[in-house]
Amino acid sequence: MTAKTRISKDPRGMSVFERYLSLWVAVCIIAGIALGKIAPGMAAWLDSMSLEVNGAPVVSIPIAVCLFLMMYPIMVKIDFTEVVRAGRSTGPVGLTLLINWAVKPFTMYAISVFFLGNLFLGFIGPEQTDLVKLPLGLDLQLGDTLGTGQVVLREGVRMLEIPLWRSYLAGCILLGIAPCTAMVLVWGHLARGSDGHTLVMVAVNSLVMLLLYGPLGGFLLGVGRLPVPWQALLLSISVYVALPLATGYLSRRWIIALKGESWFREKFLHLLTPVTITALLATLVLLFSLKGEVLVSNPLTILWIAVPLFVQTILIFGVTYLLARLLKFSYPDAAPSAMIGASNHFEVAIATAAMVFGLSSGAALATVVGVLIEVPVMLMLVRFCLLTRK
Repeated sequence: MTAKTRISKDPRGMSVFERYLSLWVAVCIIAGIALGKIAPGMAAWLDSMSLEVNGAPVVSIPIAVCLFLMMYPIMVKIDFTEVVRAGRSTGPVGLTLLINWAVKPFTMYAISVFFLGNLFLGFIGPEQTDLVKLPLGLDLQLGDTLGTGQVVLREGVRMLEIPLWRSYLAGCILLGIAPCTAMVLVWGHLARGSDGHTLVMVAVNSLVMLLLYGPLGGFLLGVGRLPVPWQALLLSISVYVALPLATGYLSRRWIIALKGESWFREKFLHLLTPVTITALLATLVLLFSLKGEVLVSNPLTILWIAVPLFVQTILIFGVTYLLARLLKFSYPDAAPSAMIGASNHFEVAIATAAMVFGLSSGAALATVVGVLIEVPVMLMLVRFCLLTRK
């Protein structure tokens, strides 16, 4: 009965959004690219508004504002007794941890090698190279080799020259080892999943990422141990998750104490219903106005990188959703479990790529492609969940 009540209270605008999902996504992408072309100065100004760690942009302030507006209506609705109940359910938590840390990083590696190192290598150019930073802690001299790379001198700085496709591969790996800890709350909410379960998984993944991100990434990249971007992790989690969570929790208690729970549910929440969708659409426009130039200037390069990322997302979502079905999870637990495995924490991936390989590297470009396809693909999967929830 509770689930039916929640669904029936969804605003009329939500059903229109769901029904014409592909149209809204396409319109927002086109509008964002057009805005970046028509007003490149504004796009550059907005893009410059960011919080940086070691020279790498970790938190875009405009995106953070949009994300807060997306997250707050979700956070303020959460009854923390639901979170406690979700924390006691070990099945969904165990499945998500298994997929995120024992399956996803390795499938990302295998899929990316197949597409970038084999199927698309002729298009990328087997002779094309990329210049990246020397691995931290290694004092290599000119002419030294490391794996498939060689140390060269460029503008007075020693750099490692590696095959371009391997640089793209590194960016894909960084995305694969960084499960989403923010936007997945929006995806789970739009799919009408359990907000409590999603919040528990965000907390668990944030802790596990601090432990496994470095050694797992270092193993797959072949650098021994990947430097953990502690500041980037903590900053992004604080801004994207902790801030809307604390604001939602405190304002919920204050409003209920002041006006009563009936007014809170029937009046206040009704006012918030369009906010998440509006902020989500605004985020799409903003993302493509900031990064759309990359898409327009390198369409084929973006395509070569986007294909393995897309295949990986669909594969991980499908495997998790199917396992949840076989394990007889309820739909509200199954949907966010599949979503959190499929989506990526691209802010941390971008920061790590910039710190380890350099902002102008192919690895950093690959993580930006992750930004461009994340929202449209995850919205498509939200639509799929809604169609199959029964």
